[in-house]
Amino acid sequence: MLSGANRGIGAAIAERLAADGYRLSLGARRVDALADSAPDIGSDRVLLNYHEATDLDSARRWVDATINRFGRVDVLVNCAGIVDRTGLENMDENVLDDMWAVNVKGPLRLTRLALPHLRQSGSGRVINMASLSAKRVKGDAIVGYSMTKYALLALSHAIRQIGWDDGIRVTAVCPGPVATDMMDPDDETITQPEDVADLVATMIALPNTASVSELLVNCRLDAWA
Repeated sequence: MLSGANRGIGAAIAERLAADGYRLSLGARRVDALADSAPDIGSDRVLLNYHEATDLDSARRWVDATINRFGRVDVLVNCAGIVDRTGLENMDENVLDDMWAVNVKGPLRLTRLALPHLRQSGSGRVINMASLSAKRVKGDAIVGYSMTKYALLALSHAIRQIGWDDGIRVTAVCPGPVATDMMDPDDETITQPEDVADLVATMIALPNTASVSELLVNCRLDAWA
């Protein structure tokens, strides 16, 4: 299961996991855009789902649809996220609430619902797409976003502890700037979505005896992380 699969990092992860032979249950708010970007691997290996990260019923329907189609969930990649760059003194609290709902409560909901199935797998994997903003606050313009990513990092460690004895391994992937529409998709000096996808695939494939809890990804020297 992969949220935010219709663009940027999510779409790149979908392509990489499809190439690795996974069956994919992909979720996004715009199913039409998801259909355009989904890997062409046949309907027997890919399921497209409407997923609204702020809606519990949407998450429940997606997990149920995945189990009905594939009978199991082995991997959950929480990639959906939003960002606002308003400074602390001018921040609209409604915008902060939106980021909290998508960046934190969305992954929390999906994980809670998928957890019984991940336990049954014996080698379940949860990948949370955090950010270097989960490790440091770099200026005022991204403080609200950083708050949500710090919380996502805390959630990652909580899931890791809760699921460890059942073989669930959790990685918070923390990239710096990535060439997506949140940044500049044409900037070749920053990390490419395909690079992040390669790292996610590696984290998923690691055995239970080699778990990486946090993966920091830099494209330039960063004194903070």
